[in-house]
Amino acid sequence: MKKYLLIGVSAFVLGAGSMAYVSQHALAAATPPKANTYRMLGLFGDVLDIVERQYVTPVDDTKLIHAALDGMLTSLDPHSNYLDPEGFDDMRDQTRGEYGGLGLEVTTEDGVVKIISPIDDTPASRAGLKPGDFINAVNGDSVLGLSVNDAVKQMRGKPGEAVTLTIAREKSDPFDVKLMREVIKQKTAVGKVDGDYGVLRLSGFDEKTTDEATQAINDMKAKNPHMKGLVLDLRRNPGGLLDQAVGISDLFLESGEIVSQRGRDPHDVERYNARPGDITGGLPMVVLIDSGTASAAEIVAGALQDHKRAAVVGLTSFGKGSVQTVIPLRGGLDGALKLTTARYYTPSGRSIQKTGIEPDLEVAATREEAQEVANRAFGFSEASFKNALNADEGKTRKGAHTPAEEPPEGFDAKKDFQLTRAEDVLKYGSVAATPKLPVPTARLASILAKSKVAEVKTAKPEPK
Repeated sequence: MKKYLLIGVSAFVLGAGSMAYVSQHALAAATPPKANTYRMLGLFGDVLDIVERQYVTPVDDTKLIHAALDGMLTSLDPHSNYLDPEGFDDMRDQTRGEYGGLGLEVTTEDGVVKIISPIDDTPASRAGLKPGDFINAVNGDSVLGLSVNDAVKQMRGKPGEAVTLTIAREKSDPFDVKLMREVIKQKTAVGKVDGDYGVLRLSGFDEKTTDEATQAINDMKAKNPHMKGLVLDLRRNPGGLLDQAVGISDLFLESGEIVSQRGRDPHDVERYNARPGDITGGLPMVVLIDSGTASAAEIVAGALQDHKRAAVVGLTSFGKGSVQTVIPLRGGLDGALKLTTARYYTPSGRSIQKTGIEPDLEVAATREEAQEVANRAFGFSEASFKNALNADEGKTRKGAHTPAEEPPEGFDAKKDFQLTRAEDVLKYGSVAATPKLPVPTARLASILAKSKVAEVKTAKPEPK
């Protein structure tokens, strides 16, 4: 069975999760529903009949039922949903690494469409759209209150056609961005040589990722046979196919477990192990992550971190530690269910659900990003979803705090500070040996202190 890791977004790309095909025979053999379930199904039929006969305008039965199915599944958790036949076809096209669209990953929260990440070298990324941006309207038509599937359908269209998105961004007035739809031929693995080090950028995990990464690493070694280390850049990587996450991890591990997934039944455990052979010959490695590193990308980061194969640099990852099974209905003719069926665990047995992968060296990309981490408990992460699966008992995501490092005054804004620090770790041999920068000022505390001073100044003196 082919398995996918899904981040729970429906968009021009579906990222991170697990897909398996379940036979109709197996479904038929399931335990019969309780009598109360039949009564509630009858209630659903009664409501549908009333809507058909009395709603103010004619209704489409198929559309109503699809919406009901999607509502039922999305009430379970952020990553379960119903895919209509068109959405199921789109998902299969997207995992092949070529599809039409804008190159956006989106989700919905409280009826608002939110960007998880633009994909590298697509109309969305070239237009400067950012994770956390809200999409208020498409071509002037509001998408507020729509399901994620309906919102995405408004953004899809023929390549070459223009689409205007109305964007709301924190600390900015709403603004319009005009994009041109195009066929997205996503190359998920790109390598470059940066002095003594190779940098392998992975923007997702589709069917070609492991092959593309292998070719990129071989090309880098050919350009610089004396490479001293490798940076694996997983920032803003929302995930993709589970077998590709396993394949990428296996490129760098000689043995041991990569990931395990565990279902409702405690005995339902599936393990994925590395095979002998390290494509780099044991070169030192650093993995770069941030809050946009999710699911399949977190599997890779967690495996390399647990095996002490690589140091992890950046910010705490998204924290999506669940697996979804995609169940085609009538072979896909009636679409498919995407249902959360398991959690996954890193080699040391830790679940990163809600908590994420914490870096060995915490580094903010910009001073503005450091400010956001200092002022916001979770930012945009799995922990920010109201109906997300609970974390392991006793575990919580790290709250608002001042990151250990941020770009110092005078750092060239055109340079990549996190990559610079990753290469410093390679240069000095370990995180412990890498000279640390001065800890940034605790901005959150200073803001609170200023507000208290302001309160004192504006308070009226008590009468004597």
